[in-house]
Amino acid sequence: MTTKPKRAELREACISEAFRIVEESGVENLSLREVARRLGISHQAPYRHFASRDHILAEIIALSFDEFSVYLNSRPLNQSVHDDLRHMGLHYLNYAKHHPLKYRLMFNTPMPDPVKHINMMNKAQHAFSILSERLEHTPLRPLALSIESSSNLEALFVWSMLHGLASILQSDVLPSLKLTTLEKKHMIAHCFARLSQALQP
Repeated sequence: MTTKPKRAELREACISEAFRIVEESGVENLSLREVARRLGISHQAPYRHFASRDHILAEIIALSFDEFSVYLNSRPLNQSVHDDLRHMGLHYLNYAKHHPLKYRLMFNTPMPDPVKHINMMNKAQHAFSILSERLEHTPLRPLALSIESSSNLEALFVWSMLHGLASILQSDVLPSLKLTTLEKKHMIAHCFARLSQALQP
């Protein structure tokens, strides 16, 4: 039998239950009424802390970005820019692998209205800034284009590769690609080597 949360614990209990609902049934089945039902509380009780279903979804996405940022910043510190970026990239992939639900919430789930959920967007922007700020003073090879580069554009390039690789590693398609054992073993290292080559001064 589910123990009803105490009033002081209600907000955290709602957040935890929202995570479980998304994990078990998908984000489309998240509702405050379902949160209340599973906690054994009045269907109005969650509204003391969350104005709508989008508000609790925005909260769990914000918490995921918070945890993700802390994890990226827990990488071994290295004075070499490229070694540091490699560690950051490995941390990115490890987070996606070990926290697939939170990764999907951050990057593969339609977000609630950013204008109405400023805290969520601030957390997302902070996570992106970890990479962008690391690249801000990094000397990189100029592009043979008329477009002037920037740390934000370089960060988008790196993020695109990492996100694509993380998604492929979680994909059911990967086993069907007929990669050799050696190719599978060196897949991540190969992608990182190519990325490092692209970022050389």
